[in-house]
Amino acid sequence: MKLYYDLHIHSCLSPCGDEDNTPNNIVNMALIKGLNVIALSDHNTCKNCPAAMAVGKQNGLVVLPAMELTTSEDIHVLCLFEKIEDAQRLEEHISRTRQRVRNRPEIFGRQLILNEKDEVIGEEEDLLIVSSGVSVEEVASLVSSLGGIAVPAHIDKQANGLIGVLGAFDFGLGFRMVECRTDTGIDLPRLCDSDAHTLWDIAEAEHFLQAETCSAHGVFAALKKMCGE
Repeated sequence: MKLYYDLHIHSCLSPCGDEDNTPNNIVNMALIKGLNVIALSDHNTCKNCPAAMAVGKQNGLVVLPAMELTTSEDIHVLCLFEKIEDAQRLEEHISRTRQRVRNRPEIFGRQLILNEKDEVIGEEEDLLIVSSGVSVEEVASLVSSLGGIAVPAHIDKQANGLIGVLGAFDFGLGFRMVECRTDTGIDLPRLCDSDAHTLWDIAEAEHFLQAETCSAHGVFAALKKMCGE
């Protein structure tokens, strides 16, 4: 079956994410846009994923746990998971390795942790848009060892894109899929996501996956198949 997707959406936990990007607002906007599956992918954290997944389950939308990891080289990598426990294991690793810089909300924005009722239950005090301490050479194997799929994010952009930072795409890094909205000539399966930081930037029902079931397992199996597994 065709499942329309947007696998790169930021919530209000990302300092650059709009405070209106709450779990309920994201899920409802995705449904309005006609999507079947999304992934919540905040910078270096997955703390708002449990709430978004719960809201998605209540409303018939598949929500994958994810995060946008920043490598030591300042390259953004989309890390997709089937299970929240696997994403949390990556976050535990990052919490031991990432840079510690105090967030300045007046400059970067607040970093709000919400529950499934969109109630604020915490606020991340350390700035999330910093190096995770994980190098681009190790991120693909690390994420794979934790049950996830690492996808270089927006490689068609200069800022924080793998090609823009390194100057070329290195197939030896172990990536089996890329994310871009324009053709870059890289001979790998491609995801086309919004990288939405506001609700209105969430993708329309344009790009789809072919999956056996409309479920986290079905979606993740489809992604693995695209990667040649």
